[in-house]
Amino acid sequence: MAEESAIRNVSDTALWVAVFRAQESERPDPLFYDPYARKLAGERGAEIAKQIGMPGWPIVVRTQVLDELILKAVEEDGFDTVLNLAAGLDTRPYRLALPATLRWVEVDLPPMIEYKNEILKDAKCFCRLERHAVDLADSTARRVLFTRVGAAANKVLVVTEGLLIYLDEDQVRSLAADLHQQVTFKRWLMDIASPSLLRMLARQGTTSQKNTLLGSDEVRFKFAPKEHVEFFRPYGWKPGEYRDTASEAKRLRRFDIPFMYKLIGTLMTLRPKVRAKMKTFSGITALERV
Repeated sequence: MAEESAIRNVSDTALWVAVFRAQESERPDPLFYDPYARKLAGERGAEIAKQIGMPGWPIVVRTQVLDELILKAVEEDGFDTVLNLAAGLDTRPYRLALPATLRWVEVDLPPMIEYKNEILKDAKCFCRLERHAVDLADSTARRVLFTRVGAAANKVLVVTEGLLIYLDEDQVRSLAADLHQQVTFKRWLMDIASPSLLRMLARQGTTSQKNTLLGSDEVRFKFAPKEHVEFFRPYGWKPGEYRDTASEAKRLRRFDIPFMYKLIGTLMTLRPKVRAKMKTFSGITALERV
């Protein structure tokens, strides 16, 4: 009899991601320190990570790079509000030295908000934090929230960490258009995958041939546009800073990289066309409002 998947829905992936933040925090040379990650992940998070068997370095690299991009936006570029969509178990308001005047808005489903509120009820937050229980699949509800957030801000930084890959292209188009409706939404940070990455995960057995995680029909990798960051331009978002995952892993000295990524790193030193293609394999990007 096949082992039942520990993954029940997309929200469960937040437990999985928290495990990797905990592991990084427990290293003697951590890139970041998250004192809440282990408790947030819990036993289920550990079981999910064990079942999936995927190395944690891509999540660690993504976390660190987004930390850097968020701090730059707030400290150097004048952003007064961060809107974190599908925030999951992110703890940046508690672990980053953010200004006390910064407004940080988290959005997720009600059970996730309730769980997080309970676990972090005694934790000290550096900035002005608020949480909203909104189903982002409800376009009317999210537009109302976006309007409220945008109206009270001068410069909003949108973050969608680990979200878009679970949406289809039509859902991403709709979200991009809704975000662009708010004139104060100036920059959008995200991680972005390529079709080649999804094919690699299927070959490795991390996902099924239908890109479902551990065979869970509720958790499927979908969004990996062939246009890469140019996918967003028709919806009012132009490509800005881009950091490819393999190069960032090398910079951050997280070298437990499997053969495929080592091969990509080698290819990136070769012909310019090959290097350009390989850089889009997986990365973190900032989109700027047009």
